[in-house]
Amino acid sequence: MLSQTTISPAVRHMPGISAGRLPLRDCHLLSGSIEMIGAPMSFCRNEEIFGEGEPADYLYKVISGTVRTYKVLADGRRQIQAFYLPGDIFGLDTGDDHTVSAEAVSDTKILVIKRSAVVALAQRDGDVARRLWDLTARELHRVQEHVLLLIKTAQERVVGFLLEMAERVHAGREIELPMSRQDIADYLGLTIETVSRTLTQLATTAAIELPSSRRIVLRNRAALSRLNA
Repeated sequence: MLSQTTISPAVRHMPGISAGRLPLRDCHLLSGSIEMIGAPMSFCRNEEIFGEGEPADYLYKVISGTVRTYKVLADGRRQIQAFYLPGDIFGLDTGDDHTVSAEAVSDTKILVIKRSAVVALAQRDGDVARRLWDLTARELHRVQEHVLLLIKTAQERVVGFLLEMAERVHAGREIELPMSRQDIADYLGLTIETVSRTLTQLATTAAIELPSSRRIVLRNRAALSRLNA
């Protein structure tokens, strides 16, 4: 769990990190957006980064590995909200507290930067403000797309997930999934048995190949796209 006690020393001892100042060293504008460099922190597989209801004092950027955000429902089931891959920024809560929990899917390295410093910089720099607005809008769009995904059939959900991952990791025909099938099931609102059965059915029709539980070859993208239409 990434608590104030855990993270504050790492951030506070970085030159230039304060409520109103972001370090300009190694920061640069790329296509109108700012690359924010903060304090690097490492998390082991399944280690909590922050918990639901904790103060949303920091933003996070994945350097390596994968992060999942999730909620635990009243009946104890886990509902994964999103997966974040290298280059993705998360923790963009609009309120003062986190509405989800975040964990490292695998051994993960993250850049952590104080939220108040970014907000203060955005107030002075229009490019940063637009970048933050774009990131927030993209996150809202992701939430909306996930809601729409959950009303589709099991096959459409699994196919949509595979195509999404292929696009996000810029894969060719072969995808190496960082998450487990249980993670996929909790993201798609399905049981692990349904996910495994659907993948097997897709392999039987030669739409995909399953060299291993994490490695998937997209043999027929056109067929997969039709199934996802």
